[in-house]
Amino acid sequence: MTCRELVDFLFDYTADDLEPDAKAEFERHLSRCPPCLAYVRSYEATINACKAARDHVIELADVPEELIQAILAARRAQAGR
Repeated sequence: MTCRELVDFLFDYTADDLEPDAKAEFERHLSRCPPCLAYVRSYEATINACKAARDHVIELADVPEELIQAILAARRAQAGR
């Protein structure tokens, strides 16, 4: 497997959807290619960060009133242009 081919299988690998033979070849490549290993780790970290952000809900009560008023004032100023 080449580095370019590894990228083609990346989504299926992180979703744990590769056939056992393809997964073994993918992991063999990772064991021999530090740049691809770093790329896969970065890809997985991005997925995890997105999942964490999706699960984090900001309540309106958590937003300072001053910030809300500043945003509304900025919107009114833009609308008046």
